[in-house]
Amino acid sequence: MSAFFSKRAPFIVALLVLFILGPYGDSRVSAIDRSTYKSLKTLSEVLDIVEKNYVEPVETDKLLQGAINGMIKSLDPHSSFMTGEMYKELEVETRGSFGGIGIEITLVKDVLTVVSPIEDTPAYNAGVKAGDQIIRIDGKSTKDITIMDAVKQLRGPKDTKVTITILREGLPKPKDIELIRSTIKIRSVRWKVYDEHIGYIRIAQFQERTGDDLKKAIREIETKAKPLNGIVLDMRNNPGGLLNQSVEVSDLFLKSGIIVSTRGRTKTMENKAGARDDGNEPTCPMIVLVNEGTASAAEIVSGALQDNGRAVILGTQTFGKGSVQTVIPLEDGAALKLTTAKYYTPNGRSIQAEGITPDIVVKQIPTPEEKKEEKAKPENHMLREKDLKGHIKSPTEDEVKADDSKKESDNLDKDNQLKNAIDILKSWDILKKNMKGQP
Repeated sequence: MSAFFSKRAPFIVALLVLFILGPYGDSRVSAIDRSTYKSLKTLSEVLDIVEKNYVEPVETDKLLQGAINGMIKSLDPHSSFMTGEMYKELEVETRGSFGGIGIEITLVKDVLTVVSPIEDTPAYNAGVKAGDQIIRIDGKSTKDITIMDAVKQLRGPKDTKVTITILREGLPKPKDIELIRSTIKIRSVRWKVYDEHIGYIRIAQFQERTGDDLKKAIREIETKAKPLNGIVLDMRNNPGGLLNQSVEVSDLFLKSGIIVSTRGRTKTMENKAGARDDGNEPTCPMIVLVNEGTASAAEIVSGALQDNGRAVILGTQTFGKGSVQTVIPLEDGAALKLTTAKYYTPNGRSIQAEGITPDIVVKQIPTPEEKKEEKAKPENHMLREKDLKGHIKSPTEDEVKADDSKKESDNLDKDNQLKNAIDILKSWDILKKNMKGQP
């Protein structure tokens, strides 16, 4: 027993370092109990047996990586081990340009599932919807696939084809969707002016330049709309992104107050971010649009503006991802994406598995085409954080009804949520004018 145990010394030492020092390798050392030592010894024994007796030759590195993947996968849906290639993919994504089809995906009960399509991408334009289950990619089953493997198969050079086979409630049988990959350049911020005095800002995702792009958008809107009577901040189907950018975005609308706080097991994870008065924050009334696809960093902004009384939240219950992932570089270019903290709104609310509850609940009215597909769907079919296997539970694990909204449209006749927001802001301005001089 001791011979093969010592043979695995480098791997066992790596695991011991993780158990003793934690992922950051600080100086606080705790004793490893006998059960942990026994489990590591069992792991080494299993590895040795598999190497010697499996029906076909196996690569030791592949087995060890599988053991690491299994360990991290047992934690929660958002923690993962990334090879050097996967780590580079993550860095590319945060910069907002990559070749692919344009969807956010996750695993729900081990089934590859679409969280939301990214607007103006091949998947979005082909009608891929939140909640679609991808059961095959180019004819190959996605059973037991990992998120990283799925990303690798779905991404590729521009103008190449990939076919996904989806299951969707309301469809009688699986549906093949052929997609032509494109260079996905996610335009983080879009803007326009409605009725000459209402600014509309759409944030699709939080990337490295989101804060800077939003500053430019606000300046453009203020130049075009004189006076600026209201702002609609649209974060529907925004899957989140960089935490620091959500803080920067919130700060652009707040003169004071807490934006978000994070709490974890270590002191380094306990932080509070506060707003600073730069003297140029918009002061007009503001409405934030959210739905079940509003997640993570987008929920931080929504919670900050709601708790500080800066904006009215309109739409439907958000996704409920209230955890912080830290990317920890490892040797050979690999990295560990580990859930290290939960974040809380200024009033101390945990968003995890609960989400942000709108001040005004307005469900999206589906188009006639969508109504046909929605007929067979149960009311609470939409995917949220609390539906993910192994998710970190909220203190109450409240049941929240979902809505049927999937996408945004600049056409007010088709987008009743946006129309409601603009009508409220127009009414607000009318009431303000009519109340002047009233006792």
